[in-house]
Amino acid sequence: MSEELQQKLRNQLWAVANTLRGNMSASDFMYFTLGFIFYKYLSEKIELYANDELQEDHLTFREVWAGSDRELKNDLKEACVQDLGYFVEPEYLYSTLIAMIDRKENILPLLERSLKKIEDSTLGQESEDDFGGLFSDIDLTSPKLGKTAEDKNRLISDVLVALNGIDFGLKEAQEIDILGDAYEYMIGQFAAGAGKKAGEFYTPQEVSQILAEIVITGKQRLKTVYDPTCGSGSLLLRTARSGHADAIFGQEKNPTTFNLCRMNMLLHGIRYNDFDIRNGDTLEADEFGDRQFDAVVANPPFSADWSAAAKFNNDDRFNKPGVLAPKSKADYAFILHMIYHLNDGGTMACVAPHGVLFRGAAEGKIRRFLIETKNCIDAVIGLPANIFYGTTIPTCILVIKKCRKQDDHILFIDASREFEKVKTQNKLRPEHIQKIIDTYRNRSEVEKYSHCATLKEIEENDYNLNIPRYVDTFEEEEEIDIQAVMSELKSLEAQRADLDRQIAVYMKELGLDF
Repeated sequence: MSEELQQKLRNQLWAVANTLRGNMSASDFMYFTLGFIFYKYLSEKIELYANDELQEDHLTFREVWAGSDRELKNDLKEACVQDLGYFVEPEYLYSTLIAMIDRKENILPLLERSLKKIEDSTLGQESEDDFGGLFSDIDLTSPKLGKTAEDKNRLISDVLVALNGIDFGLKEAQEIDILGDAYEYMIGQFAAGAGKKAGEFYTPQEVSQILAEIVITGKQRLKTVYDPTCGSGSLLLRTARSGHADAIFGQEKNPTTFNLCRMNMLLHGIRYNDFDIRNGDTLEADEFGDRQFDAVVANPPFSADWSAAAKFNNDDRFNKPGVLAPKSKADYAFILHMIYHLNDGGTMACVAPHGVLFRGAAEGKIRRFLIETKNCIDAVIGLPANIFYGTTIPTCILVIKKCRKQDDHILFIDASREFEKVKTQNKLRPEHIQKIIDTYRNRSEVEKYSHCATLKEIEENDYNLNIPRYVDTFEEEEEIDIQAVMSELKSLEAQRADLDRQIAVYMKELGLDF
């Protein structure tokens, strides 16, 4: 994979995105731009696939569709749906729209039909759940695109032409990751400008890497990986790639972000039947029943509200500690949900606010249950503040295993002071990331950085997991020499008195009182 090609594609796509933006917010123009990129990708992908399938017949996709051989058309369509998950006729391809733009025609009606055609082609097929509603956030009538239909057509046409000039590299199989990388880069760029909304769809790659490396520790390969709040899917993809996962599962509450996640999967070359992403509220309506997974990763919304309804007292996900997570802080509801979906040999790693480590009442009871009764907390890792878009609060990573090999202690890592400040954001550099991963894997005790606390220690601290209780990062201040300070003060006082005398002489010469 060429880094030069990667960077070139990133720059080209971002330049196009900024053409479209105008006065739109980052979150608004993100979905238009990413949607058009995805449409171009699907168009090029199916045309390339169909032409390859027809190579022995010495025909092209467009030639077949212009002909009268219905059997050949049906066979080709069936093959596309089976292998790619969707189908779209040549008249609805991206290249057809470009030809219309060249002729100065209005493309909006055909573009709208084209996007719908792709979705409709999957109805009743195995891929329906993966493609249905994918383009629902692209509103071509939106006033944000321009005041008049002509303005909207001009802007969209300009963007499609600009994208058309970019080679996605699909003719080379290995280049798919380059496009996927560029797509992910753009999501990250959008996140940087989206403020508080960014946390809804994006986990910084540095944090994703840490979580991924933790859950694959000790494993050759993951069969399944699951994220109950998967956002745009960046964390899922990172984990799946690192663990060579066979299948990917996730749930996302926000419909728009759900669409973004599915696009992201397909753009990374994940086959439609190798991922299962569902739309819905994970806590209120779990889409995966009693299914368990090899690895569970997540960056749930921090201290979100949830119903904490009485019905959940009978829900096996939440009822074991004997108390529900509070309505105003769903952190432990998410944690218990993830533990429920973790298999006995699996590892879970999730981001959480520091409050989960020390808050009392119901959360304190749940925390004690997880430590004393289940003994499933494997490690607590403190991260620097201000590394997530949209919030400056410090966070931590909880690592959980149902069957721990080293179950007589919990590893604490304080990585909160190891970062590089880049503009207004704190960044984890490769050396910071590697230190965290190595310390976790080796369960190393490093002065002022990590400590293996026995369960007895934790009991003595009343099951409070606040990291400073176990990792002493206190730096002794340099001893102050009182005698030297007093001598310096006397010297300064003498200098001040001497200056006062000099000033008094000057003032007298000027005939002024001092």
